[in-house]
Amino acid sequence: MDKFTKLSGIAAPLPIRNVDTDMIIPKQFLKTIKRTGLGKNLFDEMRYLDDGSENPDFVLNKPAYRNAKILVAGDNFGCGSSREHAPWSILDFGIRCIVATSFADIFYNNCFKNGILPIRLPQEDVDKLMDDAERGANAVVTVDLEKQEITGPDGGRISFDIDPFRKQCLLEGLDDIALTLKKGEKIDAFEARYRLGQPWLFA
Repeated sequence: MDKFTKLSGIAAPLPIRNVDTDMIIPKQFLKTIKRTGLGKNLFDEMRYLDDGSENPDFVLNKPAYRNAKILVAGDNFGCGSSREHAPWSILDFGIRCIVATSFADIFYNNCFKNGILPIRLPQEDVDKLMDDAERGANAVVTVDLEKQEITGPDGGRISFDIDPFRKQCLLEGLDDIALTLKKGEKIDAFEARYRLGQPWLFA
């Protein structure tokens, strides 16, 4: 998992409440267990018309937001089913930070496990960032995880809270597997003791 320290990029506005995981990545794209290649189907039903062409009115199809790295979203983002393909598709598109007033719990946890920083903020702060994001190509926002601070296009700063353990995992780029492997020496020592204590299990 890539480390998350400081991120600067275009912020895309998605002022829609209750965006569920089926809206993020529809069920027909869940056949793969690969984490790559899903970005093209992110928000598929909103992003494409019935004939398969791009919907020019959808925010991520607009030239200013095609390379957005930050998403400013409505309340209760990521609700619905617990599909991990949702954060996979967001990350594969290139978005590494989502700001909203609230997130569904499972989606929120899955973001951290995949290197995405979900930030909860009060409505007034989300409104400010949503207004910043509406500026299009000028909507460059910087998220500093170490300082726990978001800097807007005009230099205004917003602080955010995050669980210290999750923060450290993102800063170090540790998913669940990498976190376990950090205890490799202790695991090896336990296995050695276990072999000595129950040798008949390994005969």
